[in-house]
Amino acid sequence: MGIGALIVTLALVGAALLWANLPTAGTVPLQPTTPAAAPIIEHALTGHTNWVFGVTTAQLDGRSVVVSGSADDTMRVWDLTTGKPIGSPFTGHTGPVSAVATAQLDGRAVVVSGSWDTTVRVWDLATGKPIGSPFAGHTGPVFAVATAQLDGRTAVVSGSADDTVRVWDLATGKPIGSPFTGHTAAVAALTTAQLDGRAVAISGSNDNTVRVWDLATGAPVGAPFTGHSKRVVAVTTAQLRGRTVVVSGGWDDAVQVWDLATRAPAGSPFTDHTDFVCAVATAQSGERTAVISGGRDNTVRVWDLDARTRQ
Repeated sequence: MGIGALIVTLALVGAALLWANLPTAGTVPLQPTTPAAAPIIEHALTGHTNWVFGVTTAQLDGRSVVVSGSADDTMRVWDLTTGKPIGSPFTGHTGPVSAVATAQLDGRAVVVSGSWDTTVRVWDLATGKPIGSPFAGHTGPVFAVATAQLDGRTAVVSGSADDTVRVWDLATGKPIGSPFTGHTAAVAALTTAQLDGRAVAISGSNDNTVRVWDLATGAPVGAPFTGHSKRVVAVTTAQLRGRTVVVSGGWDDAVQVWDLATRAPAGSPFTDHTDFVCAVATAQSGERTAVISGGRDNTVRVWDLDARTRQ
């Protein structure tokens, strides 16, 4: 992956911005005839000395920033508009930083990171200083992190090579409940959502499945999604015709879409990639939804979710 992983993910952001600025009426090609009008920002953000495993975006002092985590054991922050680094690298992890997310804590922006050193850490986005002690409990590398609101507090959700999902109180660093067990291989991807008024975590695993968990109780919600034939390494959610759907990408070169409530597939898999699907994102424009996927075939693809799932 290297810096390419960062550029691919920024391409996903650019594609999402492009989709969001398309008009909603009439038939619109996915490749517009006036690309200069689309607010796509292109930068090569250099500075890491090894693979870039995770990126996210945030607001810092009124500007949009990119936060990246790398196999060089550091995180970096960049101004999205100028491409310039902000401050010094965040150092403290003793292994590759494989996942990053952002949240608010006591009115300040923070970064949550997961690492191959088996810990989850929290950092002040403005200063780069660690907040509290590392969250310790996983017995294998942490491959995925996400955040959610749970019972009036912000929770951190982490997934690991120890096959578990864990939940932590962002403010105290203490675990919430027991680890979620059920996956039979590493948890490689996480996102969070609301289902029937409760917070849930959605996890993708090297056991080829996607699972849904009640964040408050740790109980699985329904049976696993079992459509992928190889590892699931990317998950996200979207709104489709008033319902929440789960979008997953895997090493079987496919993007799958599932109804979160009913667990039924929403249309056929998207199979235009010719190699592993490494990343998925979604964008909304009015009632239209796009799925954006990045693959090891060096392509970023944009799908009209409503049209594809009606086929």
